[in-house]
Amino acid sequence: MSDFDFTKPQVPKPASPDGFDFTKPPPPEGSSAPFKAATSKFYNAQVAKKLFQDAGKEEQFAEGQKIFEEAAKGGLFKAPRMYFIAQGEVALSIAGKPLDTPKAGEIVGEMAVISDRPRSATATAKTACLTYSLSASELQAAIGRTPEFALMLMSIMFDRVRFVAARIAARKIGALAAARESPVFDPQQLAQFEAALPRAAIVKYQSGQSVMKEGQAGMYMYIVKSGRIFITKGDKVLEGVSPGGIFGEMALVDQSPRVASATADTYSELLAVDRNSLLEAVKKQPAFAMAMLRSVADRLRHMNTQLG
Repeated sequence: MSDFDFTKPQVPKPASPDGFDFTKPPPPEGSSAPFKAATSKFYNAQVAKKLFQDAGKEEQFAEGQKIFEEAAKGGLFKAPRMYFIAQGEVALSIAGKPLDTPKAGEIVGEMAVISDRPRSATATAKTACLTYSLSASELQAAIGRTPEFALMLMSIMFDRVRFVAARIAARKIGALAAARESPVFDPQQLAQFEAALPRAAIVKYQSGQSVMKEGQAGMYMYIVKSGRIFITKGDKVLEGVSPGGIFGEMALVDQSPRVASATADTYSELLAVDRNSLLEAVKKQPAFAMAMLRSVADRLRHMNTQLG
């Protein structure tokens, strides 16, 4: 049985006491989403450590040394890197104010690497630290060898999405006048993705027809081939999904109930994809997983602007 058997969740880690604390300063506009420790029940620190060791490089930081800085975005010769903390503790801060203290076994800096956006926080070695780091290209190569790791990263990010979605639903604000529209695949990439799938089904929905409902179990994720889908939680429109966009992947990745509902805004044709088919496609083309990870990062940024 694979170490990445998502039918056998790991023992959950206790959530960070800070998590998403919206009393703290918001991240710089256009930056990656704020830090939240890996609390997904599917996160396995030993599996993550091995992947970082095999695919990345070892880096050591002295106490007080900066690992990365807020608003920084890798230069011409220095691409941003994400870090697995093997030993020590890291202090995260925004605008000089403490945010959290990730410890050994946790990953930091992944949002900037995945989204290629400026850092949302500064990371400083609180104690002497041993880390293993990955660039975006190294991450993509690692995912090609172990596609399930992309699902592990997504499961961590989905915890953040759920938290923010619940905050949005609790706010006494009306639905958005215009929802975010952010395709994951352009027409050529969508055709390549569909060709890489060992199996998939085309499903069709009329305007106003429900595709999925909040709280339901989910066996498929969907890619919009034509039309448009609105994602809602309560009476709040979280986003619009246009051709090339994906939705429903959260339940597919971590076998959780649907966190939101989806309704066809216009007549729509969707590609329904099961989990095993997704993994096989990602193994053939790891760039697909990177595109999906970027989509989740973009979704988090968009949702955080609604809270702000």
